[in-house]
This record gives sequence, C-alpha cells and structure tokens, in this order.
Amino acid sequence: MTSKFQKVKYYYDNGLWDINRVRNAVVKNWITAEEFEEITGEPYAE
Repeated sequence: MTSKFQKVKYYYDNGLWDINRVRNAVVKNWITAEEFEEITGEPYAE
C-alpha cells in the first residue's frame, strides 16, 4: 500500500501538483511539515 507521503511526493515530483497543493496536504494532515520540506526542499510556512 502506498502512503500518503509517497503519493504526494510522486504527484509533486512528476509535476501533477504544485507547491500549494503540497502545502494543502499538510493542512489536511496527509503529511507533516517536515515531510513538506523533504518533498519540496523549502521550509513549511502557513
């Protein structure tokens, strides 16, 4: 089974999601702020 982190990372890495979609995944508790930074390379700021 694929984790939400893996799904979000896949979508971002393949250009299907922009950074705002990834930020929204943190708001929805799909990923953590630390995972946001790992995926995007940028610090999470609300």
